[in-house]
Amino acid sequence: MPKLDRYFNIAELRKAAQKNLPASIFHYLDGGADDEWSLRRNTNAFDQWEIIPSALTGITKPTLNTRLFDRDIALPFFLSPTGMSRLFHHDKELAAARAAGKAGTFYSLSSMGSSTIEEVASAVRGPKLFQIYVFRDRALTQSFLERCKSARYDAICLTVDTTVAGNRERDIRTGMTIPPSLALKSLLSFTTKWPWLLGLRHNRDFTLANLSKNIDPKNSGALNIFDYVNQQFDPSISWEDVTWLRDRWEGPLIIKGLLSAEDAKQAQRIGCTGVIVSNHGGRQLDSAAAPIDCISAMRDAVGDSMDLILDGGIRRGSHICKALALGASACSIGRPYLYGLAAGGEPGVNQAIEILASETRRCMQLAGFHSVAALQSSGAVRKAGRG
Repeated sequence: MPKLDRYFNIAELRKAAQKNLPASIFHYLDGGADDEWSLRRNTNAFDQWEIIPSALTGITKPTLNTRLFDRDIALPFFLSPTGMSRLFHHDKELAAARAAGKAGTFYSLSSMGSSTIEEVASAVRGPKLFQIYVFRDRALTQSFLERCKSARYDAICLTVDTTVAGNRERDIRTGMTIPPSLALKSLLSFTTKWPWLLGLRHNRDFTLANLSKNIDPKNSGALNIFDYVNQQFDPSISWEDVTWLRDRWEGPLIIKGLLSAEDAKQAQRIGCTGVIVSNHGGRQLDSAAAPIDCISAMRDAVGDSMDLILDGGIRRGSHICKALALGASACSIGRPYLYGLAAGGEPGVNQAIEILASETRRCMQLAGFHSVAALQSSGAVRKAGRG
C-alpha cells in the first residue's frame, strides 16, 4: 500500500478505503438512499458555482482561523458526527477525535458511535460536540445530556432528518448489520481484505457503545441498524422537542438536517446557536436539495447572529471556499475523513484534514483573500455562466 502522503486528494483516499474494506462496509460508508440522486447532487452542485478572484491583493499566507459555537478553531471545517467508526478501522472514533484535536478543530461524536462519550472526552484535546437524537425514551435523551455535561462537551447537535431510516438499497442488498455478518455471499469480500481483518486482532467490539444498555438482550445476533432506528427514534419529533432540549442544555445547541430558510429562522427564534445545513449526506430523503444551494437563502433569513454550517458533498478545498463565500460560517466533513480512517487510521484522518486544509488555503490565496472573514464578506461566488 502506498504511503499516505502519496494520496493527493479525497478521491484517492476513497479508492484506498475501498481496497481496505469488505464490500458491505464500504457500501455502508459510500452509499445513499434510493437512486442516490441527492448523494451525487451534493457534490455536483458545487460545479454550478464559480469564484471571481480579486487580483493583485498581495496575499502570501492566508489564515484559516475562525470562530464557531463560541470557540476559536484553526480551520473553517470540522469532523461531522458519523455512526460506527469501528466498522472502518479498529481505532474507531478515537483516531478521528485525536486527529481533529491535533488540527485544532471540532470533533463530533455520534450517539450511534462505537466509542463512549467518556472515552472520546478523554482522547480529545480540542473542542468536542455530541450529536443526539430524540428517542422514544426521553430518559435516554436526558441521560445523554447529563453525561455530556459531566464530560464537558462544548456543544450538542440535534439531528432532525431521521424520523425514519432512509431506504439505503446498497445496505439492504449486501445484508449490512452490526456487527458485520459473514454470510456466504459476503464471505469472500471479507477474506480478501487483509488490512481490515488484521484489525480484528486489536478490537473485535462492534457495539453501539452509548446505546448498548438499551438494546434488547433477547435480540441475539447481528443488529439491523435500520430496524433499530425505526424502533427507537421518535418519528413525531417537533419544535416542542427542540425547546425541551434547549431548556435542558446550557451550552451551544445546533440543529442538523435543516434546508429551508424558514426552518432556520424558527431555530433562531427558539434560541439555537446554529444550524447544520444538511440532507444527511444523501442517506435519508433522496431528491432533497443540495446544501450548497440552500445556504445563501438561509443566511439572508437569519442574518449574522447564527452559525450556519454546510454539510454534504465536500471533496475539495474549493468547495469549502464556495460555501464560505455563500454564507456558511464553516463546513463539516463526513465521508472524506472516514475514507482517510479506512485508508490508514489516525494518520489517514490527518491526511484527509491536511488535504482539505491545504486546498482551502491555496484557493483563498489564488482568489485573493487573506482570511475566512474576508472571503465570507466578499460576494466572490456566483452561479456559473451568468457573466
